[in-house]
Amino acid sequence: MKKPLRIGLIGYGFMGRAHSNAFAQVNHFFDLEHQCVLQAVCARDGNKVKGFADRWKYNSVETDWRKMIARDDIDLIDIATPNNLHAEMAIAAAKAGKMILCEKPLGLNGREAEKMLAAVTKAKVPNMVWYNYRRCPAVTLAKQLIDEGRLGRIFHYRAKFLQDWTINPELPQGGAALWRLDIKAAGSGVTGDLLAHCIDTALWLNGGIKEVTAMTETFIKERKHNLTGKVEKVGIDDASAFLARFNNGSLATFESTRYARGHKALYTFEINGENASIAWDLHDLHRLQYFDHSDKGAVRGWRNIHVSDNGDHPYVGNWWVPGLQLGYEHSFVHQVADFVKGLETGKPAGPTFRDGLATDYVTDAVLSSARSGRWTKVKQVK
Repeated sequence: MKKPLRIGLIGYGFMGRAHSNAFAQVNHFFDLEHQCVLQAVCARDGNKVKGFADRWKYNSVETDWRKMIARDDIDLIDIATPNNLHAEMAIAAAKAGKMILCEKPLGLNGREAEKMLAAVTKAKVPNMVWYNYRRCPAVTLAKQLIDEGRLGRIFHYRAKFLQDWTINPELPQGGAALWRLDIKAAGSGVTGDLLAHCIDTALWLNGGIKEVTAMTETFIKERKHNLTGKVEKVGIDDASAFLARFNNGSLATFESTRYARGHKALYTFEINGENASIAWDLHDLHRLQYFDHSDKGAVRGWRNIHVSDNGDHPYVGNWWVPGLQLGYEHSFVHQVADFVKGLETGKPAGPTFRDGLATDYVTDAVLSSARSGRWTKVKQVK
């Protein structure tokens, strides 16, 4: 008999769907001691949340997140809300003794994230941040290759995340669908939204970042606000680029924008070491590019590794026969599986709130450097 893990989801947007799918699918493909139960979903609009609950087969609905957190029949709170709500909800959930999964970025800034980490540390509740790209099999394989020492000393890390959906100057800001353009709800623009993914992956693969120098730009200075109906100043960054020095001495470039026409979600990274290099592209997420300098003569060159060709590749043995692809949705399923395994083994899987704080410290430094025009030290997690 499996132990029930009763989920309470807050939010039913894009991420709410991705998370719900992961909870619903994980026990079909992973041998876990716990059974994920879609116990309750919460949102302010009662009619819409009821429709969401019916579609995903949640057992109940709430319109007050505080009431849901207080329920005795919920073990885990999953926060899939705009960024400005993360801290209050997570701290309340921790005080109630609930396990917590929280969307990224962890807090609006490092100060908020510090309070969230302190709350889960004091309450001793399991916690995780939804940086799902770590769980793409090709990215996990990259981590394995680096940890095995195959790349040797790392010299360079470069990453970018490009989109184009905010180019239209008539696009409003704020409200349910466009809160990412509202500085009060989002905290920042592409730095905390897109680059946060790049930064989390980089910290996981290549260790801590020591210092950064950055520039940001807001191309459309004013937009109509959906909630007030007034034309208001835009506070978020539309584009962000920075140079970085890692603690291991390697150099890095990071770039993100929502103004790269023709790109919907182009996330790539490349790492160059003394012995080998690796590269990954979200648009071809089931493949890892790998160059090994020890290859001889005419066969030396970039390899295109299809990271679902055999059961030795990360996570692949839990799914289909070799050669069939895994996609975006599977990264969320893998994250839930690893979280639950962490409960069962007593070895928490990352990224934890501590890891989320480390990423928030980097984004804080990026935004600070962009304002000052100077190199800025990154605060390190104690």
